[in-house]
This record gives sequence, structure tokens and C-alpha cells, in this order.
Amino acid sequence: MAMTPKSYMSDAERTELRAGGMTENGICLAESEAADQAGDDAAAWAWLACAELSADSLLFLKDRHGAGFIRDMGFRTAKADAAYGPSWLEHAS
Repeated sequence: MAMTPKSYMSDAERTELRAGGMTENGICLAESEAADQAGDDAAAWAWLACAELSADSLLFLKDRHGAGFIRDMGFRTAKADAAYGPSWLEHAS
């Protein structure tokens, strides 16, 4: 990812989550939720794309938004590639 999306969480909030054991992946999901609550859809999607989502979640996103959306947003697809094959984005679900 070239740029970090706009954050709607304070440094203190992120520090508290990390101190509680949240992973960086979890922080990305929390940032996505905070952006969504603030009404910033672009940042919410960008933060979600920073997270490593499950294969099933990526397949759901493909079904809802299309393969191009996943590519354009830069979602990490390694888990789905392993579960469905490296060309899963090219095939109909």
C-alpha cells in the first residue's frame, strides 16, 4: 500500500488496542469501522483493503463488487489464491 488511509482513531486508541493484544490486522479492521462510522466510505474501504481478509470474505466481496474492485482497491488475495486457485478472480463464482 502506497499511502496510509485517513485515520479516524487517535494514537491513544490504537495504542490501547495494541496493549490489549490486537494485531495490526485487527487495527486495520478497527480503522475501517471508525472510518465507516465517520461516513468516509473511501477510507473505510481503503482500511479494509489493508487487512488480510479470509478467503471467504474475499469471495463475498468479489460476488458483491466484482473482481475489478478487489484489484483496484489492492486487497491482499493470498488466502483466496491458496483456497480457490491463483485465477479465482477470473472465474465466475
